Amino acid sequence: MDDDLIQSLEVLRKGGVILYPTDSVWGLGCDATLWEAVERIFRIKQRTDKKSMLVLMENHALLERYVEEVPEIAWDLIELTVTPLTIIYPRGKNLADNLLAGDGSIGIRFTRESFSRELIHRFRKPVVSTSANLSGQPAPAFFSDISPEIVSSVDYVVKYRREDRTPSKPSSIIKLGTGGKIEIIRP
Repeated sequence: MDDDLIQSLEVLRKGGVILYPTDSVWGLGCDATLWEAVERIFRIKQRTDKKSMLVLMENHALLERYVEEVPEIAWDLIELTVTPLTIIYPRGKNLADNLLAGDGSIGIRFTRESFSRELIHRFRKPVVSTSANLSGQPAPAFFSDISPEIVSSVDYVVKYRREDRTPSKPSSIIKLGTGGKIEIIRP
């Protein structure tokens, strides 16, 4: 795993794209603060930039660095969740503009998976995480389900967990609005 971390960090620091395991499905990742890197993931996925992507973080204390205002309920949700949960916050900041949704919101998930957590800890910035599939196709349950087109379009493919057959699924998604509004996007 250590060699994968070193290689992935080198690619991320150069503005590249990696294919890596997360706490849900395999993902495409890049530096969440670099417009060009985010744009490249949109091209790889053949996805419109009108459909936003989320970021992974590993430290709750950094949340206020990337979100204008953290609704109080978010802290309870983060603390109580036992499965991967993406929370969409009303207004992101200090991230690539093309990563934010049209309304300025941003989806953030705190990963507990060992590789992605350590990667983000060492990188010291959020990393984009979007399922490693072409837009409109199902998210790959296992590494072997990822299309060769996706694999060949990234700068580094992590070796760690490629043979893992533990069932996984995309995270649940909850959108927090102003005034305490909560919307369940994906249960």
